[in-house]
Amino acid sequence: MKKTDLLTPIGIFIGMTAMFLAIFSNSAGTGNLTDFLQIASILIVLGGMSAAIMINFSLADLKLLPKVMKETFQTREHNLQGLIDTFVDLSTKARREGLLALEAALDEVDDPFIEKGVLLAVDGIEPDIIKDIMMAEVVAMEERHRKGRVILEKAAEYAPAWGMIGTLVGLVLMLQNLNDPSTLGPNMAVALLTTLYGTLLANLVFSPMSHKLMLSTEDEVFVKQIIIEGVIGVQSGQNPKVLQEKLSAFLPNHSKKEEEEIVQEPVTNE
Repeated sequence: MKKTDLLTPIGIFIGMTAMFLAIFSNSAGTGNLTDFLQIASILIVLGGMSAAIMINFSLADLKLLPKVMKETFQTREHNLQGLIDTFVDLSTKARREGLLALEAALDEVDDPFIEKGVLLAVDGIEPDIIKDIMMAEVVAMEERHRKGRVILEKAAEYAPAWGMIGTLVGLVLMLQNLNDPSTLGPNMAVALLTTLYGTLLANLVFSPMSHKLMLSTEDEVFVKQIIIEGVIGVQSGQNPKVLQEKLSAFLPNHSKKEEEEIVQEPVTNE
């Protein structure tokens, strides 16, 4: 289940706030936000970065960008213990009533990946083939996620590079007008602020978002591996208790400790 992830906007806000506070706290009361707004620098960084991305990717890839950006503001909750309980129930039903009875039990399952695996098991397909089919879907999912994530990774590379290009432009303009002291300040501002903008975008926005998407993909792959093991266990007729112990190996240590405490809690007679 997806829900809004507030950490992304909060992180960006804290980063920007910290930077502005640092600017004003070291300006002896003379700091002005407009001193750090330079249209030429913004055009160089955003324009150059956008052009490079357009050259690097196809139109089909770029259409993924809004969806990819949206994913960084969402998080998916995985109830691993509930997932394990689902497969224990399916295994119990399969041992009592046979694999064909699982088809009716799928009405209570809302995960298409689980449903696909169980239907393959009901059809009598060999475990190795089921695993190959489901792993192929996992690999395809990873590739889709990678193609979306790589746009942000490239943006994180191009933004500082175009910041350096803007710095060179500003320095050239400054050196060409050394005889006019009034132009030195604006040209130096272009030189420095383009580097600031490019570095800020890369390290506060694009690179963290890309890494967050990578971790999200890893979590989803991990959950699908649990599902594959569960489907294979149900198809092969494993004892529900054995299957539960096997799948519980995927649980985090703190979840295992909580489960053990519940099981080992002494019963007191009043």
